[in-house]
Amino acid sequence: MTNSRPGRATLSTIAEAAGVSIATVSKVVNGREDVSPGTRAMVEELLRLHYYTGRGGGGVRQPTVEVVFAGPLAAYSNEVLEGVLQAAAEPGVAVMLSKGRIGSTPTAWALAVAKAGRSAVISVSNEMTDQDANALARANVPLVVIDPLTPAGADVVSVGSTNYAGGISAAEHLLSLGHTRVAYLGGAPDAGCNQARWQGFRGRLEAAGYPVEPELMRHDTFRYAAGLAGGEYLLALDRPPTAVFAGSDEIAVGLIEACRRQGLRVPEDLSVVGFDDTQLAEFCSPPLTVVRQPLREMGRVALRTALQLASGASVDSHHVELATSLVVRASTAPPRTWPGT
Repeated sequence: MTNSRPGRATLSTIAEAAGVSIATVSKVVNGREDVSPGTRAMVEELLRLHYYTGRGGGGVRQPTVEVVFAGPLAAYSNEVLEGVLQAAAEPGVAVMLSKGRIGSTPTAWALAVAKAGRSAVISVSNEMTDQDANALARANVPLVVIDPLTPAGADVVSVGSTNYAGGISAAEHLLSLGHTRVAYLGGAPDAGCNQARWQGFRGRLEAAGYPVEPELMRHDTFRYAAGLAGGEYLLALDRPPTAVFAGSDEIAVGLIEACRRQGLRVPEDLSVVGFDDTQLAEFCSPPLTVVRQPLREMGRVALRTALQLASGASVDSHHVELATSLVVRASTAPPRTWPGT
């Protein structure tokens, strides 16, 4: 993604490009009828090409940040949103939620965001394309991406966590308990955060001499249903794993439900490690051992960074990674021996 932001187009900019007066451009912008159809069409096209939004008038306006989510709000996104709202309350920033450019082109969406007066956009685990980022830049709307599903370009500001290190810590915890036949249930294979968690986890196990067997790795989504389906698959194997690293809390909870349906107990029959440390981790039974990523802090950092960009200030780094940590609860224990192993 590239994200160079040009200066904001003005009526004068459009008038000069069209070879007409500022008054004529103003008439088109305001929907006046006393402009010839040919001139109107030319001016409207230039307004679009120059990403004219009409912003920047007089008066002081409350900053507004639009937060874009993919799919329904879930435990992960709720934690991030809480952090955004906490940070927004301090400077009195309004926060708007949206699903992004559903059914719209990048240009049309970016112009709509700009015309609505948004100071910046924060994208949360969303498929933010190069075209989306470039369109927002052309419309002079700063963008901050949290946990981008695809690697953000050098010019796009992003906030995430140390996913690779988190995968390593999950592997080390299970190895320390004596687990050597372990599985991984993760999100989409092309999601950057999923790749990092999986690579850290797999690399640490391989270094210890216990590579993850192909039948013990599955990549789907970060949702509960994927954990349920993945759990049913793993538990039906002739030699099930003794432990599973789940790429999200939702996957882990779905996996625990799959165990319950088959009369198996966690952690007596299967140890489970989640990733995120949302409220699900504390509320599920048993309470979930997790790799914690500071979701609320990620939201706070994203909001503050977005406001910094909106003010015209530069940022020290285009990608910020906050540290993960292992939180041991009751869902992990030394392995038991399965019949026939």
